[in-house]
Amino acid sequence: MSGPASSQPDFAALESRLGHTFADAGLLREALTHPSLSSSRGKAAHAPSPYERLEFLGDRVVGLAVAEMLWRRFPGEPEGDLSRRFTALVCQETIAEIALELGLDREILLCEGTAKENGRANPSILSDACEAVLGAVFADAGFDAARAIAERLWGERIARVARPPRDAKTALQEWAQGRGLPLPAYTVVERTGPSHAPVFRVRVAVAETGEAEGEGTSKRIAEQAAATVLLDFIADMDT
Repeated sequence: MSGPASSQPDFAALESRLGHTFADAGLLREALTHPSLSSSRGKAAHAPSPYERLEFLGDRVVGLAVAEMLWRRFPGEPEGDLSRRFTALVCQETIAEIALELGLDREILLCEGTAKENGRANPSILSDACEAVLGAVFADAGFDAARAIAERLWGERIARVARPPRDAKTALQEWAQGRGLPLPAYTVVERTGPSHAPVFRVRVAVAETGEAEGEGTSKRIAEQAAATVLLDFIADMDT
């Protein structure tokens, strides 16, 4: 039976980085206890996971906080532009970056096996942990407290992007539509790695143009990578 791969989290240091002192420290502990640790200790598989419940809550808290910030900061933008900004700000990669800035990779409690499989660097685990922590803040002190943290963590990212981002999948789709071609078709070619840290390989094809492959820790990330490769190929053809 595997135990935790690190010492107990330093609540005081993490609370300082968050800017929030928990009235119920147990909520923060639950937000940092990955399900892999609970299962390694023999807890029933069907038992509710406090971590996953807080991650569910935190996902909604982050979404509302970021949406409100965008709505207030860009009063003249249409819904489509706000949506592109929102998607870039709440995607797994961005939230995983914020988790690293908070040092959650050092604090999260993992079973030994997950830690050895580089779980602390896994974007999915980092993103979920960050959302769980924000969910714990909400449960501990309400939305205003969680929003204040989100504004600090996401505010600079919102401020530094002057124009709405356009991701590779959208750019490839618009390129194909502009030439009267069918929409890009994405296919999962391979999935490797353990269930908690998968790696997807995806192929994208555009009729009469070509195809390309990309990898990522989720299908969405792999699709973006494949679209980027194909766009680069198209750009080379046009030069």
